Amino acid sequence: MTKELAILIFWGTALLLAFTFVGYPVLMAFLSSLKRKAPTPSPPPVYPTVDCVIVAHNEASRIAARLENLMASEYPSDRLRFIVVCDGCTDATAQIAREAGRERVQVLELSPQQGKAAGLNAGLAAASGELVVFADARQQFAPNAIAWLVRHLMQPGVGAVSGNYSLLPPANSVGGGVDVYWRLEKFLRQAESRWDSVIGCTGAIYAIRRELFEPLPPDTILDDVVIPMRMVVRGWRVDFAPEALAWETMPVIAEREFQRKRRTLAGNFQMLFRYPQWLLPWHNRLWWALLCHKYLRLLAPPGLLLLFLTNLWLARFSPFYAGLLAAQLAFYLLAILGLIYPQWRCRCFTLPAGFVFLNAATVAALGYYLRHGGRGGWKSLPPAQSHVQSAG
Repeated sequence: MTKELAILIFWGTALLLAFTFVGYPVLMAFLSSLKRKAPTPSPPPVYPTVDCVIVAHNEASRIAARLENLMASEYPSDRLRFIVVCDGCTDATAQIAREAGRERVQVLELSPQQGKAAGLNAGLAAASGELVVFADARQQFAPNAIAWLVRHLMQPGVGAVSGNYSLLPPANSVGGGVDVYWRLEKFLRQAESRWDSVIGCTGAIYAIRRELFEPLPPDTILDDVVIPMRMVVRGWRVDFAPEALAWETMPVIAEREFQRKRRTLAGNFQMLFRYPQWLLPWHNRLWWALLCHKYLRLLAPPGLLLLFLTNLWLARFSPFYAGLLAAQLAFYLLAILGLIYPQWRCRCFTLPAGFVFLNAATVAALGYYLRHGGRGGWKSLPPAQSHVQSAG
């Protein structure tokens, strides 16, 4: 390899990585600033009927509190009902849900366990409301969250709405880095929504027009991206409702977050290979946003490796490249220290640790997808208390 080729590869890779993590957010901030901020949606004259669907696997310890939280929503009770799909539950989830919900809750039991996508298909088949809200068992909604989702969803041309999901304060340095990533993700969704349409929703809190739902392949991993994107390619918009608040009930713990991110990123690989037509400009008006927001991140790990190797080769020719190599080594050293000593929560450790952690999850996600596709199953996460104790 010649020096000139190495320089070309180094700077080309550096620019691609910079655009992936910094350039695209800056671009979306600029594009969204060109659009006048939409007025806050008004309440509809008549509230539509809503079904709230929860797919649960062995959530006996949480389902009663979750239904209590949802039934306390500030929404007409005669126009809001709940469907709990028990996916292969081997505990008392179904019984507790029936007792907690009484006449407002319909419980469906799938056996054996079939996966979340199959559970959503079953839930939507049983739904009769005009709108459907998706929720998970472990989060909590603000009392007015469903009402805000509905207000946004009733706007003309809107087919789906993502709510505003927040994490608890991070339990360690890795959690701090993940929290920064999630804040960036929420910023992107708000900017994309203002410009045109969000690329995907937050699985913990989003809503759709029921009539637009198409049954999912049972092995679908990212329902909260596939369902909205199917609407986008049909000409609908996906909005972001910052007022519709939901929050996590468990702190970000590295091991649990790694498993979650691995599965989520495996879903991006699945989506890339299953729906290649979404990258065709004449098929999907948001092909470029999908590429920049979801798929370029999948190229980051090999890009980082290529950046390091070309920098290592160039360092012998120039003090400038030797300095850049030293900067890279220092960055990875801080990341390693942040991972080894998670109690160090200074940003000089949390940001590198979180960045390396998420890119390691991307590598693991490719292996997970190649081994399992969407057949890897899904598991209930343990209650928050056990995580809080283990974090100490």
